[in-house]
Amino acid sequence: ERCAPHSARQWDKEQGPSAAPPGPAHGPWSLEDVLGEEDEQDRVPLQKLKLLGESEELRALLLNPHLRQLLLTIDQAEDKSSLMRRFMQEPLFVEFADCCLRIVEPPEKENILPE
Repeated sequence: ERCAPHSARQWDKEQGPSAAPPGPAHGPWSLEDVLGEEDEQDRVPLQKLKLLGESEELRALLLNPHLRQLLLTIDQAEDKSSLMRRFMQEPLFVEFADCCLRIVEPPEKENILPE
């Protein structure tokens, strides 16, 4: 309590015992707030996301300063969707997106006969 300027007890007194105190895990929004049930199919499992960090191909792409600037611009933009539509015309960004998709959703092997 001494370390935290706004302790859980103070929070309970001010907000009531049912309110959760703010903290790192309780940011301004959670993934559930952003994605509805209809978006469930668009989620990528955490273990597949971790594969992105292990990809040498993706790491090599991220060494490109132009790509890094594109990603920073998107991250800091207010209107991300229109910017994404514009960047999807950039060959370097498309290469990055395709690389990410190949990692989290490897293409199914087509035309392979079972043995």
